[in-house]
Amino acid sequence: MAEDGAVTLYKATSITDAKKNSFSIKAGPAQMLRGGAIVEVSTLNQAKIAEEAGACCLVITEPNRQGISRMPDPSIIKQIKRCVLIPVMARSRVGHFVEAQILERVGVDYIDESEVLAIADEDNFINKHNFGCPFVCGCKNLGDALRRVREGAAMIRTQGDLLGTGNIAETVKNVRSVMGEIRILNNMDEDEVFAFSKEIAAPYDLVAQTKQMGRLPVVHFAAGGIVTPADAALMMQLGCDGVFVGSEVFDNGSDPYKRVRGIVEAVRHYNDPHVLVENSCGLEEEMAGLNVSEETMEPFGEGGA
Repeated sequence: MAEDGAVTLYKATSITDAKKNSFSIKAGPAQMLRGGAIVEVSTLNQAKIAEEAGACCLVITEPNRQGISRMPDPSIIKQIKRCVLIPVMARSRVGHFVEAQILERVGVDYIDESEVLAIADEDNFINKHNFGCPFVCGCKNLGDALRRVREGAAMIRTQGDLLGTGNIAETVKNVRSVMGEIRILNNMDEDEVFAFSKEIAAPYDLVAQTKQMGRLPVVHFAAGGIVTPADAALMMQLGCDGVFVGSEVFDNGSDPYKRVRGIVEAVRHYNDPHVLVENSCGLEEEMAGLNVSEETMEPFGEGGA
């Protein structure tokens, strides 16, 4: 606990000084989600299943529809919020600050400025410092992550597959990219940090803080293609603080509770092989509809490596 009763998540720095910046207050609720699974739902029944299975938060989306993807209907958010006790998150389009204003007014606990939806502003992200609600933003590398933090993101989501195919390869690639750049940064001389921050186009103070902490300065989740307990444990062992689980876990098989519960347990016990074995048994049929076709897979070694 810091002085004057303010909660300080990490050591006093430019982005976690509650006396100068309200970011620390918004980062607190995000910190509470560490070690959990955030589950995407589109109906009240799915929300109840996810809550019973142990999800730490719900992402409310609308069922798949043709055309432009936008924020969910506020009436759906209100309906689900009345029936669950865990935090609720909703997505706004990138750069669409009015959608974010509506979601904050509706009373969501977190706003995800998501590239999964259509992009409203191709050049600018939302200035998240103008909101009291914590924001989640996506990234594919360390520079992306730290630029979003400078804009006010209280949580970073390393994004992989956007199509709901169950292919985790892109997520693994991007998580390894972020973690690899952090390891490189940790081994740098202090004088090299200036050039590195310029190279990745990120604010120097946040790059220096990342080096000092040996990790991102905010909570770091992974998203995309995570549909089995093994997938979730893989993300955790790579260094993430938690995972997002797509609504595709509700679309196939007969027991979505078992699938969601298995992922939740895998996140909590990602280093315990006995728990992972127990929660992975009997899921082959449940995941049958999430197999990626050969046409959508890039041959190994042809990705420009």
